[in-house]
Amino acid sequence: MSFLSQTLSRVKPSPTMAITGLAMELKAQGRDVIGLSAGEPDFDTPENIRAAGIRAIEEGKTRYTAVDGIPELKQAVCDKFKRDNGLAYTPKQVTIGTGGKQVLYNALMATLNHDDEVIIPAPYWVSYPDMVLLAGGTPVFIEAALENNFKITAEQLEAAITRNTKWFMFNSPSNPTGAGYTRDELKALTDVLMRHPHVWVLTDDMYEHLAYDDFEFCTPAQVEPGLYNRTLTVNGVSKAYAMTGWRIGYAAGPEEVIAAIRKVQSQSTSNPCSVSQWAAVEALNGTQDFLPGHNEIFVRRRDMVVAMLNEIEGITCPTPEGAFYVYPSISGLIGKTTPNGVIITSDEVFVTELLNDTGVAVVFGAAFGLSPNFRISYATSDENLKEACTRIQNFCKALT
Repeated sequence: MSFLSQTLSRVKPSPTMAITGLAMELKAQGRDVIGLSAGEPDFDTPENIRAAGIRAIEEGKTRYTAVDGIPELKQAVCDKFKRDNGLAYTPKQVTIGTGGKQVLYNALMATLNHDDEVIIPAPYWVSYPDMVLLAGGTPVFIEAALENNFKITAEQLEAAITRNTKWFMFNSPSNPTGAGYTRDELKALTDVLMRHPHVWVLTDDMYEHLAYDDFEFCTPAQVEPGLYNRTLTVNGVSKAYAMTGWRIGYAAGPEEVIAAIRKVQSQSTSNPCSVSQWAAVEALNGTQDFLPGHNEIFVRRRDMVVAMLNEIEGITCPTPEGAFYVYPSISGLIGKTTPNGVIITSDEVFVTELLNDTGVAVVFGAAFGLSPNFRISYATSDENLKEACTRIQNFCKALT
């Protein structure tokens, strides 16, 4: 009998972390590697936020805090939701965690029982289904097809709901596709949820401020106030504020759920880093003037990557509304052969051969639940992206 937990056998390590680790290992060996697998902005944390962290250290704010966050950060979260989303919360309705991932995990651990189902649109962030499995629930997938710009329909959501459905997990703009739901598209989904009062909404808004062109972000409880009392709205400072390493996420929702999340966190990590919490206060309360400039750079990079990928015969790459990912289809390359005789039978084979042959590290689509695709993170320099896309073009041209 194995010493390890049977629960652990239900999940797999994060494929994005695995690809990133492999790319770093090859680079350490002297290989010329361009890593496009990590979902991390290449910008430095803004100076005012860094200064707030330094100030917290100098002022001795380095001790334990309340389990789920300092009052000042909870109030800043309340102010943010009111300012940006028109949602009114009190500090008792807010939890602060070590990144958005911990908040999501805590919520699932606090609410799921055996046989509970969680509806997850695919493609999805790789951690969603495994967190559900670790919490004892069952993930139920809805395929968001390329033909619908990687967005599910109200009819698909309606068909997926059963008496065992507890949560609908929602992410817009999306990791891995960058797809963003318009207000009308989201309203169609919330209309379905209003007909099923036993289904709660767990929404991951981490890419809220990374919205481009004419796309306007909105969140479910904002679109349908009737869902306010059964929605947990999750967000964080990692992406928009270039604070991935600071590890601060937050959520707001019904007090009962927030209290349950607090109980889970009290017996796992306790409080998030005190210094990071004070930096996050500045992130939410301080100037937001840098956001348009960052987004302008992301749009430029997005447009270049999309254009260069769509020049490749056999690849189709839609233009996403937000985040910093593209999710091209390689359906036209399946069955082709590399110069060294390897047949491209799947997106996993494609990205493996691409890395071995060109040094470009991307993530295969099966990791996100929809194939044959791959994900590129364009949160890196223009020079890296141009060189990487040129290498991808040359690799694909060599296939026969």
